[in-house]
Amino acid sequence: MTALSRTLSRTSLVTAVLLTTPIAYAGGASAGTACASSVPYVSGEGGYDTYRIPATITTPRGTVLAFAEGRHDGAGDSGDIDVVLRRSLDGGCTWGPVTVVAEGDGDTRGNPAPVVDPVTGAVVLVTSYNSGEVTEAQIMRGEVTAEQSRRVFVQRSADDGRHFTPPRDVTSAVKPPNWRWYATGPGHAVALTRGRHAGRLVVPSNHSVAPAAGSSDTGREPKYYGAHAIYSDDGGRTWRTGFVDDTYDGYSNANESTAAELPDGRLYFNSRDQHGTSAGNRLDSVSSDGGETLDRPYTVQPSLNDVPIVEGSVLQLPGTGAPLLFSGPSVPTARQSMAVWGSTDGGATFTKALTLSQQRAAYSDLVPLGRHTVGILYETGVTGPYETIEFRRVPV
Repeated sequence: MTALSRTLSRTSLVTAVLLTTPIAYAGGASAGTACASSVPYVSGEGGYDTYRIPATITTPRGTVLAFAEGRHDGAGDSGDIDVVLRRSLDGGCTWGPVTVVAEGDGDTRGNPAPVVDPVTGAVVLVTSYNSGEVTEAQIMRGEVTAEQSRRVFVQRSADDGRHFTPPRDVTSAVKPPNWRWYATGPGHAVALTRGRHAGRLVVPSNHSVAPAAGSSDTGREPKYYGAHAIYSDDGGRTWRTGFVDDTYDGYSNANESTAAELPDGRLYFNSRDQHGTSAGNRLDSVSSDGGETLDRPYTVQPSLNDVPIVEGSVLQLPGTGAPLLFSGPSVPTARQSMAVWGSTDGGATFTKALTLSQQRAAYSDLVPLGRHTVGILYETGVTGPYETIEFRRVPV
């Protein structure tokens, strides 16, 4: 088979796997499970200026949980920010009330990374924190105390996401003293189901380090960014740091990350490239030991060059030959036109399968909705990408 034939065959397969109804939708939710779209979060409603940073999972009972950051003071990343949640009992068509899972109380709580513990069925939520009085720039320059800086917290729900335990600080187990910025996910984390690490919870994360001795300590150069993973082998009670991408050379600057377990048990990691000098905005790698190390360094994923500098999401569909999905905006120079790509070779290459809308769009998260549907929770709007967080159902 020629290279062109293989490309056409792969494109046909991925396109055949993902089918959808017409992409122009009104914002409201439909009644019943045949709905195509709903809008769980509208900026300006519920006492919040802006809703951002979506994350979603499906519980063992089939409940869809849609997490987000509820930002009181504006659209910025700092200030008084809560982690909020809405629950859906009908596959994302209608939603219960907004509840606060982790209250900022003047500080910043966010970057939700939820996952279901496969052993107990409990929902485990990992989030990040910093004082509401400081900014990311100040944290990266090292101008804050340890208490003000980025920290990591874990919560747990044993009742299908109705209630969560108070946030528990696990920073000392996962953040070395020389790290400054720290972010979990955002987006769903991964529970491994195969091999000797079955049951492990893995949270793709990112960090920044202090500049090398003798360097200018602005702390804002992208080359000080790196990706890493944290993991738990006991349902989220204790945590350890897995691989650390510590090149810090400015070429490939791995940042916000997402992960999926491939059918062969390897972990696939896909990361935002934060202004690296390499020719692309997406990086990826794989791990054969449950996230403890990487099989190779992060490298550019050229088949996702249409994606701008932004967070993205990956999801491995179940079944033999099922594709690995990726979601993100599809205009290289703007946060616009949310799309879904598919890979039938374990993330080696991706082919665009579906464009959801031509509207502005930014962060997203993918979630399975049974055997024949996936959901995508994503930021979108007409004049800007942060007007709403929409939930779209996509038939598979």
